[in-house]
Amino acid sequence: MTGLPGSGKSTLAKLLEAELRGRLGRYVEVLDGDEVRKGLSRDLGLSKEDREEHARRVSYVAKVLARNGVVAVVALISPYRSSRAEAREMIGAERFVEVFVKAPLSVCEQRDPKGLYAKARRGEINNMTGIQDPYEAPETPDLTVDTTAGGPEASLEGLVMGLRRLGKI
Repeated sequence: MTGLPGSGKSTLAKLLEAELRGRLGRYVEVLDGDEVRKGLSRDLGLSKEDREEHARRVSYVAKVLARNGVVAVVALISPYRSSRAEAREMIGAERFVEVFVKAPLSVCEQRDPKGLYAKARRGEINNMTGIQDPYEAPETPDLTVDTTAGGPEASLEGLVMGLRRLGKI
């Protein structure tokens, strides 16, 4: 799942995890970008190179999980198309589903669950995706979930329907 900070990636990933584990009995691991940064990528900053390396590390872990039968639900800003293309290639197109968690910047700024947009606007944070650093929205995602069109449960329902349509669940 890719999208701006505050678009709803983490919320949707947790709901999908519960759905896949609870109803379908699948082994699932959520790789949340913020959580992975606390461990595997704690040595990385927010430069373009560091963001690309963070995405590469998360993609590698997702690849290993998928290879062992675990559904890896990745909630990562992953702002660059090139990083997402590299992830698709690394994991394999047959296992990779790019989900664009769509919400406009204005909505994400209103949500601002961690206060990061406000800090970026005040100049307290540099390289904030969507403010000082670009977010390259997917041009042809496998699925798009518009998180402004309903609540989290409606977004989950749309996602699950899309995954079924693609034959992934």
